[in-house]
Amino acid sequence: MQKFLKLLNFRLDVVVKDVCGLTGMKIIEDICKGNLDPYKLAEHRHYNCRKPKEEIARALHGNNREDYLFGLQQELENYRFCQRKIKACDKEIKRTIKHYINANPETKKLKTTEKPHKRINKNAPDIKDMNQLAYRYFDGVDLFAIEGLSHASILSIMSEIGPEGFKKFRTSKQFTSWLRLAPNNKISGGKILSNRVPKGSNRLKIALRQAANAIGNLKDTHLSDFFKRIAFRRGRHSAVSATARKLAVIIWNMVTKKVPYDPPRQYLFLDQKRKMGLAKRIKKQIDKFDLKPEDLGFDKTLNINIQN
Repeated sequence: MQKFLKLLNFRLDVVVKDVCGLTGMKIIEDICKGNLDPYKLAEHRHYNCRKPKEEIARALHGNNREDYLFGLQQELENYRFCQRKIKACDKEIKRTIKHYINANPETKKLKTTEKPHKRINKNAPDIKDMNQLAYRYFDGVDLFAIEGLSHASILSIMSEIGPEGFKKFRTSKQFTSWLRLAPNNKISGGKILSNRVPKGSNRLKIALRQAANAIGNLKDTHLSDFFKRIAFRRGRHSAVSATARKLAVIIWNMVTKKVPYDPPRQYLFLDQKRKMGLAKRIKKQIDKFDLKPEDLGFDKTLNINIQN
């Protein structure tokens, strides 16, 4: 359609961000009906359109050739045909997801919080309550809580691997290696010769990389801070791969271990991490040998609760 609009000298692509948006489709439909007056066509401007009516009208002075108008009508019919097929696919996807959920009656009672901040793109699948359906599909795991994951990303996870597919990987490292997101370390004599990510791709890897790229544009989130730290040192391309791998690890842990997404609120310095690790190891040894405060030489009057 955009090609024939250019041949007709209708530069709709200059004044409208998306030719297939609300303003663009109304103008194209009116042109195909025979209305070629640029000022009347500009009346179809949606209130969200950035360009004023006068500028839109100046871009719609065409040559009105009948052969190009016929071609535009043919392409409009093809576009409508494809849209009907896409809607039929969306209905079938929704029916398949509900069929899987209905097989497990216990999952019907599950309900998660609404997420109005998740924007629905016009190209996203037309499935209502996708947030609730995904929560029940993954048996109470809320993948929509992860920033950057959209409706298309969740559907890619459902279609490519599903909840049962995660169980085939014993560790998150095996999962990221299967996705070709883990570095392929080549070591000789204890020295790393190469640590490039191996070539190869699949739909799930592409979806995670797209989600990682979107995370790079966010502000003040755990994953966006991680993305920017990698991008500062290695560049945006490496940051996309590293964030996609981190997303894969988070998703694997959530689905297999049934844990909610709980990003850290702040980062710890190296000495703080070492201190916390040392405290954990000491606590494990105390629990292992069932030590009491008096066994360690502590005075009972200090009121030290080692178990806590």
